[in-house]
Amino acid sequence: MSPTPAASARRPVPPLALAALLAAAVAMGVSPVFVREAGVGPFTSAFYRVFLALPALAAWAAWERRAPRSDGTPVVDPGWTRSILLAGVFFTVDLFFWHLAVLHTTIANATLLATMAPVWVMLFSLVIGERVTAAMTLGLAICVVGGALLVGSSWHLAPERLLGDLYGVATSVGFGLYFLAVRVARRTASTGIVLLRSTVVTAALLGIVAAVAENRWIPGTLGGVLALLAMANVSHVGGQGLLGWALGHLSAAFSSLVIFLEALAAAFFGWILFGETLGPWQFAGGAAILLGIWIARPREETPR
Repeated sequence: MSPTPAASARRPVPPLALAALLAAAVAMGVSPVFVREAGVGPFTSAFYRVFLALPALAAWAAWERRAPRSDGTPVVDPGWTRSILLAGVFFTVDLFFWHLAVLHTTIANATLLATMAPVWVMLFSLVIGERVTAAMTLGLAICVVGGALLVGSSWHLAPERLLGDLYGVATSVGFGLYFLAVRVARRTASTGIVLLRSTVVTAALLGIVAAVAENRWIPGTLGGVLALLAMANVSHVGGQGLLGWALGHLSAAFSSLVIFLEALAAAFFGWILFGETLGPWQFAGGAAILLGIWIARPREETPR
């Protein structure tokens, strides 16, 4: 008996999609290490992160245009769609307000508020026609608790940091909307095309910001140059590229939980490379994040 359309749409989640999501978290989580070593201003480093990624993304998109899809059909280029343009704008918002938050509040506050992006993704998933399951909601709640524990006692409210905390909230909104835009863009375009064109938009906008706000464009050391190249090719091409590919197979709501894994990876790299302290509460927070993601995991692939 032939399967019903509903049954045929319910495909098992590709293990590669989950692996890509995990690898994306690690690649994005190491970016603060590169920022520290870059030797240029925060907005300039954000600009270089996307600008220096363009050659690799252009090669990726060109390869995709020549390579047939897994079903043998050629890749269709939908052009500069609204969702691709919005992805570039929203990623600019994310990076812009993230650096402002770091400058105007504590790293702990900025990190915790930025990890609230999945809340916005789940709230607005209905707008792009995707449902949020009870398991995803429960998993998100556990991840939020884990994120709070990971930040630990460094988190605190203070009136003089209110503006910086609001920047942190704006960061989470920007990244949340970026997830939704990329998820929609991936319904009609391949990963390389989406990433290349959205990155062109982000690079143009951040180039303007860096030119206005900062005036130091050249790193003072070879290590700074290498850090910028690594940030572009590891954190952006690798991290955002793997995330974009995974968003072609997984819902935006579940994929957004990668932000908590990114915070976990950043804490790990800070511990290994800079000797930053991780105590029992941080380890408990990390365990809660992993538990929340396990609970929220999809049982089937979300159709594009």
